[in-house]
Amino acid sequence: MNSRERALMALQHKEPDRIPFDLAGTVTTGIHHIAYKNLLNYLGISKEEVKVAEIHQQLAAVHEDVLQRLKVDFRPVFSKLPSGWYPEFKEDDYYTHFIDQWGIGWRMPKDGGLYYDLESHPWANFTSPEEVANYRVPDPTDPARLDGVAEEARQLADSTNAALCLAGVSAGFMEMAYWLRGYEQFFIDLASNPKMAHAILDKTVEIKIKYWEKALQLLGDLIDVVVEADDFASQYGMIISPDTYRKFIKPRQKELFDTIKKNSKAFICFHSCGSVYNIIPDLIEVGVDALNPVQVSATNMDSKKLKKEFGDVLTFWGGGVDTQRILNHGTPQQVKDEVKRRIEDFAPGGGFVFTPVHNVQADVPPENYMAMWEAWEEYGKY
Repeated sequence: MNSRERALMALQHKEPDRIPFDLAGTVTTGIHHIAYKNLLNYLGISKEEVKVAEIHQQLAAVHEDVLQRLKVDFRPVFSKLPSGWYPEFKEDDYYTHFIDQWGIGWRMPKDGGLYYDLESHPWANFTSPEEVANYRVPDPTDPARLDGVAEEARQLADSTNAALCLAGVSAGFMEMAYWLRGYEQFFIDLASNPKMAHAILDKTVEIKIKYWEKALQLLGDLIDVVVEADDFASQYGMIISPDTYRKFIKPRQKELFDTIKKNSKAFICFHSCGSVYNIIPDLIEVGVDALNPVQVSATNMDSKKLKKEFGDVLTFWGGGVDTQRILNHGTPQQVKDEVKRRIEDFAPGGGFVFTPVHNVQADVPPENYMAMWEAWEEYGKY
């Protein structure tokens, strides 16, 4: 059984030969470049260069021979930058800064910085929905974004027999809303200025719909998984109420996911951190096939409970090991014990893709990463 066959069986809620394994198939199942360099050293693998594949989170571009060695079943497919635009990095005494293609400002500390943090929001001072509607964003259907991508995807599929995961053109449409507007102001809009909130969300979801229509017309037959995301929750509950989600977000998600399903047979893997338990039925209803990162340490996100209530219709793409306490700070044996527990909870009947909760962070010891991998290899066979 090859990787693609294995992944598709799991996503169809069937038991393949073993649980599919993901590393770097998406930008929320990757590994920080510092942790990756440490892992390479631990494995005795010498590389001349480690590239950063995702700027904001500083994720490594994992080398193909490493993916092969770790038996990874997925490969990412990314669109490209719009024509004529490249990020320009500037430095001051303390930070490295850049402004992304949407006009959002980011900065990272020069001394010990691990990620780029939000710095400025181009819609922060807008006072009317008309200003939002008239703001010119980069064209999500710019031909440069997909130039040669189909050929690259086909070659990747032929050379690896892996399942292909297509990334989106931007962050989630609600996430983009508060990045463009600013967190505080957008939440104020949701509560007290619904016309502005609707205008902002209309704009950000339109970007995505246009992109997916174009991308899937070109790539739909090659792609196995479409990756979408939006962070709706925190450690202890939703950051917006379920009612607010159902009023502002859910109808737009339905339109977005219907567009994806209309143009492709791909499964939809949806990322949302934290305690999303209260809206999991809604996510299933609007078309989500797989949930990531499955933050098992958050309220109401226990693996056994989730599998019992939703495992017949929802694939759990993540949750393989707790990353808040165990993967980074536990002993290798504690890591193995945690992996065994999560596999026992999530694996029966298929519908499980093994990967940690979110990206492997910079402080994860390579011994612990390999303890996780060894436990997956030992306990992950059907």
